[in-house]
Amino acid sequence: MTFFSILFALLIEQLKPLRADNPVYAGARMLAAKLEGSFNAGQAHHGRLAWALMVAAFALPVALLYWIAFRLGFFAVLLLNVAVVYLTLGFRHYSHFFTSIQLALNSGDEATARALLSEWTGRDTAGMDASEVARITVETALVTTHRNVFGVFFWILTPLGAVGAVIYRIAEYLSRVWNEPRMAERDEFGRFASQAFYWIDWIPVRLTAAAFAVVGNFEDAIYAWRNFASRWQDEAVGIILSAGGGAMGIRLGASLENASDLKTMDADMTDATAVEPDVPPGEEATGRALQSTVGLVWRALLLWMLLVLLLSIAKWLG
Repeated sequence: MTFFSILFALLIEQLKPLRADNPVYAGARMLAAKLEGSFNAGQAHHGRLAWALMVAAFALPVALLYWIAFRLGFFAVLLLNVAVVYLTLGFRHYSHFFTSIQLALNSGDEATARALLSEWTGRDTAGMDASEVARITVETALVTTHRNVFGVFFWILTPLGAVGAVIYRIAEYLSRVWNEPRMAERDEFGRFASQAFYWIDWIPVRLTAAAFAVVGNFEDAIYAWRNFASRWQDEAVGIILSAGGGAMGIRLGASLENASDLKTMDADMTDATAVEPDVPPGEEATGRALQSTVGLVWRALLLWMLLVLLLSIAKWLG
């Protein structure tokens, strides 16, 4: 059932992508903002309580719906599964930005590409050249795809099923929205949300990186993962981007000399007998890198679907 639920949800999303401003997501944003306003007094335990209430507000009703569906029969469970997977997967939520940037870069319209990237990521893109726009677009696409698709896949395959997918997406959203720069003075509130998502995403991140390696250049992906993932401040982002860039032969991440999103390596933490390279393997990102990203993501998606199918067959036979 899991395989067909994902397959049907993906097909429906291809025909009618879920809008980012749909009522379910809008409700989640409103509730998160309300809980933040009500509980945020700058203390860590307030953040833990608000996080638990937010997750329970979505996970418990879904669990109750599944209990009702199981009493109604197979088709009720299948329909509910498809609906929940459709709402939690986000394969095409932001694909229009990626496609539009790709078209703009291919036509040499760097100004439009910069404007679209700024709208998508909220970053200041003024002064960026085509290579930097392409690199950040690829990085954003890989991380977004992991969190909207592959991370969801993993939790659907756990005993929690689609309820796990709901928890994953809520945890991912809270880790972002409760740790935005505007909350820097009261960051204790969002600390638990960040830590909770780190552990919830610990296995999915590594499975996504492994999938990129399997469907891409395996040797370079593993090499970049082992040697460069730790240079990002966010470990999960470092794993995804180092493995994804190595798999495609594209150098991701700003230069180590001036990148604010990469960590400075502490000489005391480095093995004195090891000679660590300064530059990740691969070429500088160009407009063609976006096409490579599309291929990598689709191959990884097919690999995940094959894994889901094999697990479903094993369950049926068992």
